[in-house]
Amino acid sequence: MTMLRSLCLAAAALLAATTAGFAQAYPTQVVRLVVPFSAGSATDTLARALAEKLSATWGQQVVVENRPGLAGTTAAAKSAPDGYTLLLTSNGHTVAGAVNKNLQFDPVKDFAGITQVATVPLVLILNPDVPAKDLKELIAYAKSKPGQLNFASPGLGSTTFIVGALFRDAAKLDVVHVPYKGAPESVTSVIRGDSHFYFNPANVSMELMESGKVRAIAVATAKRIPTMPNVPTLDEAGLKGFSYNSWFGLMAPAGTPKAIIDKINKDTIAALQDKALQERLAKQGGITVVTNTPAQFDAIIKNDTDRYTKIFAAAGIGAK
Repeated sequence: MTMLRSLCLAAAALLAATTAGFAQAYPTQVVRLVVPFSAGSATDTLARALAEKLSATWGQQVVVENRPGLAGTTAAAKSAPDGYTLLLTSNGHTVAGAVNKNLQFDPVKDFAGITQVATVPLVLILNPDVPAKDLKELIAYAKSKPGQLNFASPGLGSTTFIVGALFRDAAKLDVVHVPYKGAPESVTSVIRGDSHFYFNPANVSMELMESGKVRAIAVATAKRIPTMPNVPTLDEAGLKGFSYNSWFGLMAPAGTPKAIIDKINKDTIAALQDKALQERLAKQGGITVVTNTPAQFDAIIKNDTDRYTKIFAAAGIGAK
């Protein structure tokens, strides 16, 4: 028994040493960074900034691959767990199971968290022709026309869908959700007047506001955004207690060796500490870098998945 135990310990030590060796050498080839949203989205912006920094750090190309919708996340989930396919997505990931009956992946079990990368404030924008100058007027207008107003999103798996659905429920509105192919299409739908409102990432809202193409009436964050000091929070505007944290994070397929996860975590955090990068993201509308350990991020993914699933079920939101 003692000899068997010694052999097992030796084998475990050899495996650990081999894995650590692989991690030290990683990466030795191109790394794919899958983004389940279209080019031009907040997720895509963050992915390209991070890919540029990691490519320089690793001496290997990190290629951003835009695969909008569940197909992109499904492909990442089913990829080899070797660190060469990563996923950068929004917290819309955590409601995928709540809003899709036949999901081909488990948002928690099929992924290993690496780190959050940022939080992005969302702004409630309206088409200028909507006769509402503030939140209270929008709510009153929507209630006067039940079922006739709609809000846009890049789809059921997007962070902007989550906040839109939660807002609809909190304000007790009868408004229709209209999913579009991506974030740019969602914004365009509001500008054209096809959609009445949308929760748009702040980093792409300011120019539209300044040009008069959209009207911003509130931000979903708990505090006002420094770059938009005159735009109140939803809580300040009358929807008491309502705030929403839109986060973005980096994941790998479940089963990816811990040593590789830890290396990517370390290198990603180092890349995101670049002051020039942080300043650039902040100027793009208050994008704030946020990082944590793989264990901490795993806990956030699980907790948010459980929390939003319960909220959506109680509100009757999601797959029928």
